[in-house]
Amino acid sequence: MSKFCLTVICAREIEEKLLDTLLTNVEGEVFTSTPTFSHGTAHGRLSSVEKVMGRSRSVQVQIITGDEALKDLIELLKQRFKGTGLRYWASALSIEGEVA
Repeated sequence: MSKFCLTVICAREIEEKLLDTLLTNVEGEVFTSTPTFSHGTAHGRLSSVEKVMGRSRSVQVQIITGDEALKDLIELLKQRFKGTGLRYWASALSIEGEVA
């Protein structure tokens, strides 16, 4: 089974909804969330301060998942976060593990 790292970038306003969705729908997977800045966000989604700064405060979430679960998760995100500007991409993993 192939493994992927799904990266999701969302506005801070939907961070809790995204994390709740992942906590209740991603079984047995560890994921991380990190405050970040995003660039290239649609101008209409930026506050006045963000327009001047040229970046928006965002949250980045990364999840390691299998290929079938990845497809299901992307479909879930499309359904629950339509119209929010949530961005995502997936990268194939060459190696992953845990040092116990």
